[in-house]
Amino acid sequence: MYKILLVDDEVEIRSGLKNYFPWNNLGFEVIHDCENGRKALAYLEENQVDVILTDIRMPIMDGIELAKKIFDDKKQKKVILLSGYKDFHYAKEAMKYGVVNYIVKPGKFDEIQEVFTDLKKQLDTDISTKYSKTYPNYTENIIETIKAFTIKNYADISLEDLSNLCKMSPNYISTFFKVNTGKNFSTYVTEIRMKKAAEMLSDFHYKTYEISSLVGYTNPKNFTRVFKKFYGGVTPREYRKPKEVPVSHE
Repeated sequence: MYKILLVDDEVEIRSGLKNYFPWNNLGFEVIHDCENGRKALAYLEENQVDVILTDIRMPIMDGIELAKKIFDDKKQKKVILLSGYKDFHYAKEAMKYGVVNYIVKPGKFDEIQEVFTDLKKQLDTDISTKYSKTYPNYTENIIETIKAFTIKNYADISLEDLSNLCKMSPNYISTFFKVNTGKNFSTYVTEIRMKKAAEMLSDFHYKTYEISSLVGYTNPKNFTRVFKKFYGGVTPREYRKPKEVPVSHE
């Protein structure tokens, strides 16, 4: 989860954004909130955050000055402004201080979701780029980690599992895998499952419906449909039939 510091002098705004928006669904969490920029800077001195979501107009230190301080100190934080319509030109001016986006107050659900979905992709990309430069084999290692984990857990695996393993968002992992392998992750999982199913079909101790469950399909009909498509129209039952041995007539 990426950590958000929320800064706004209005208690209702802070409470609403902190408690009623599903941040976790987007890969974020609000870990602290402050009523002005000065308190936000003090918090940043002692704590690690990834994103500052701040109002523009506040007493003591406003959002523009806060953004400038963060920019001047090279803290490498993503700043998003909460802006009223009349503050729009201030929001544009703040872009020179590294502000990545702004949200018009009071903040509509769809707008917040869109802004932070885009920000999540940007943060994921930043991490990937950073690690690629620090560790030249980073991409290869991540792909191998994903493949190894999938081979071990193919019957019950999800992008959320890999998200926790690789510290990337589920959506980014899907894109990352596709870009670096040329194959959708779901396609890769299906390949592993079908190959394992074919191996099990050679063992007559397993019933077809048991194999279906063992490779991750709760519905045997779905398993048969996928298997048939993967093996060019051959059903599991047909695949299992012993090959006929030619009989010599000598």
